[in-house]
Amino acid sequence: MLERLFGVLGSDLAIDLGTANTLIGVAGEGLVLNEPSVVAVEQGTTRIVSGGRAVGHLARQMSGRTPGSISVVRPLSAGVITDFELCETMLRYFFAKAQRGAWSRGPRVLVAVPGAITPVEKRAVYNSAHRAGARRVFLASACMAAAVGAELPITEPVANMICDIGGGTTEVAVLSLGDVVAGTTIRMGGDRMDQAIVDHLRRRHELKIGPATAEQLRIDVGSATPPAEELVAEVRGIDTMTGLPRRATVTSAEVRDALLGPLDEITEAIKATIDDCPPELAADLVDTGLVLSGGAALLRGLDAMIEERIGVPARMAPDCMTTVASGTLALLEHLQEWQQMLESSDDDV
Repeated sequence: MLERLFGVLGSDLAIDLGTANTLIGVAGEGLVLNEPSVVAVEQGTTRIVSGGRAVGHLARQMSGRTPGSISVVRPLSAGVITDFELCETMLRYFFAKAQRGAWSRGPRVLVAVPGAITPVEKRAVYNSAHRAGARRVFLASACMAAAVGAELPITEPVANMICDIGGGTTEVAVLSLGDVVAGTTIRMGGDRMDQAIVDHLRRRHELKIGPATAEQLRIDVGSATPPAEELVAEVRGIDTMTGLPRRATVTSAEVRDALLGPLDEITEAIKATIDDCPPELAADLVDTGLVLSGGAALLRGLDAMIEERIGVPARMAPDCMTTVASGTLALLEHLQEWQQMLESSDDDV
């Protein structure tokens, strides 16, 4: 009864704690926050600049434009926490913003985490969320959350395959009867794709660009398969020979070549997951196919490339950017039904 009462007074939160972006949903309200997982601090300290407000969007705007006295930091890398103190500070800021000042003894929090997360990495999530103000912390597999967010019938005795490509990780899983039958996690996602573009321009055009520019180039002209008409973009950077700023013209064919390595890794992860499936469930995939989610899955022609290489139908989730967050929120709103499938922190404080 007390748990129910505090649930009314407070706001239970569903969190997609991503390498690139953090999304938060409030039970009964929907998704209320979508901000970059970035903080700006004074060089050599953990002190947040701009009066403690340089978190999320404001910190992202500072990236690549700060003096030497300020560092823009991501507290997560490849889907796991790498800076505990900054992650705690970031979560506390996001909690306050998502709850809009709601008073309670602390929210219950459900966090989507990579399937291959280690016990030490899980404890880091528990500790950061508790110290940021959470009363109780639950963990859900990101691939299960993505499958729920994509509205796949995962409780039925049939194979449902999901491939979620985020900023730092790619999660591939086959689910049936409400659980993961086979899954593969690789520490590769949109960030690796952007780095491949950075390396390509340095090598081919002798031009130095930043990750943000590479990401925009991937969005503007990137593709996994040849488009009906090749796209062209003008990119600005620093000439590696002279050190002076200049422009270069980049085609979608060049970006596609640069992305071959990361796309091969994703394809191999999908193949490995199918190989781990029982034959009956693997056979289901000929009909049920594969669903793609995550921001990096929006690469043009990625579904067609996977279908051609793997031989199973591939399609995009309705809203790739928020699939995991929406699924995490759905799990939270039906916590009693799904609680046995979730992991929980030991202390309810």
